[in-house]
Amino acid sequence: MDRSDRKTIRVGSRKSELALIQTKFVISQLKELHPEIEFEIVSMTTMGDRVLDKPLPKIGEKSLFTKDLEVALLSGTVDLIVHSLKDLPTVMEIGTTIGAVLKRDDPRDALVLRDDCKEYQLDSLPSKSFIGTSSLRRTAQLKRKFPNLQVSDVRGNLNTRLKKLDNSESTVNNTNTNYSGIILALAGIQRMGWEKRVSQIIDSDVMLYAVGQGALAVECRLGDDYILEMLEPLHHYETVLQVVAERGFLTRLGGGCSAPVGIRSTVCLTKNAMSLDGAVWSLDGAEELQFSSSAELADKKVIQSHIDQYRGEDGEPPKKCPYKQPKQFVGVTPGKISYLDLDTALKLGTELAENLISKGALDIMNAAKEIIHSTIK
Repeated sequence: MDRSDRKTIRVGSRKSELALIQTKFVISQLKELHPEIEFEIVSMTTMGDRVLDKPLPKIGEKSLFTKDLEVALLSGTVDLIVHSLKDLPTVMEIGTTIGAVLKRDDPRDALVLRDDCKEYQLDSLPSKSFIGTSSLRRTAQLKRKFPNLQVSDVRGNLNTRLKKLDNSESTVNNTNTNYSGIILALAGIQRMGWEKRVSQIIDSDVMLYAVGQGALAVECRLGDDYILEMLEPLHHYETVLQVVAERGFLTRLGGGCSAPVGIRSTVCLTKNAMSLDGAVWSLDGAEELQFSSSAELADKKVIQSHIDQYRGEDGEPPKKCPYKQPKQFVGVTPGKISYLDLDTALKLGTELAENLISKGALDIMNAAKEIIHSTIK
């Protein structure tokens, strides 16, 4: 569908306030590059937004926050979709691709406390205090490192969860639960302009974050070269390397966005290196497997030499544009980013997962899945 005469681009988004803020931000970046094009937001609710009376793992559906939007994308109702990258499955819907990954915001988690608990932090909260989260990853780490606290599921968008906290009570498993605090992604709070609500930024040494957390992704149709060319300048080099490594890690483990799996990645271009820390937990946090690994990125001279191999005798770039290359990296279109570094990142994530698997990670994850499935019936 190469309609290069398109003057209005339809952008799919969830209806939540945070999703719309993120979508408008991406549109502002595209508008700077293409002031002649109009962008129209098409918002909708997803299954993850509609079903709020069950914990995420118990809904039993994949792509909870993306499927409805992807149906609209593939039908041509929208031309691209803006996502929080952590919501996107590592196996993309057939016919779609991630055309851009924007510069990552702070990927760490944050503790938001009720007003009468503001003087506390995680390690000083009174015993039996309730902390709300819908994430198995956060739940497992909380139970492991702060066994004196109680963890309860809390669902809804950012506004809804904060409202439940501020009202100080919510119904969980047919009982009234007074939340002392909830844990949220720091990036989302910052995008909403609610930094003052943060009581504690949880360092990644204390709580590893989710794959892709803090990054925005723009999904489009595979083969829509007009949109892919438009999105390519938004690709952020270091962030793309990070998310390719992280998504490669999760793909090899076979986990979804709700699995008890955590990650931390860094890229240092001055040293041409990147590192990755990954972990898997049992649901109760009693079992933990954690491993770290690092890799050397290609020297920029090597990358240039690699690119030059594809140039003609006249020194001109290849006629086939980078965004049209068929190779994908865990669903990400490379654009102009070096295949050498993307291969390195993907291999780093895959090998880190292999190390955890050799120590029994799949047994831990399978046991978690069995517990979840048994509670669904």
